[in-house]
Amino acid sequence: MMSILGAIIIGFIVGLFARFLMPGRDPLGFIWTTLLGIGGAIIGKLIGQAIGLYKEHQSAGFFMSLIGAMILLYIYHHFKNKQDTAP
Repeated sequence: MMSILGAIIIGFIVGLFARFLMPGRDPLGFIWTTLLGIGGAIIGKLIGQAIGLYKEHQSAGFFMSLIGAMILLYIYHHFKNKQDTAP
């Protein structure tokens, strides 16, 4: 139970940092910001494993989670802008 609560708290913090560092308007609430951070940790772990920073059962660090969250936020902005410009 504590690991789930810890993942939510850390995910929210990572999501907040990613939203702060990425330019642009992203009206995400608490749940989406938390999911952004958790998804960023998953992406960061996959990237870290691909370049040899993490082994299979290691979790991603804060920096790699932040990079993963920023990648997800970039993808969100990319698709959001395409929707806004569509006729």
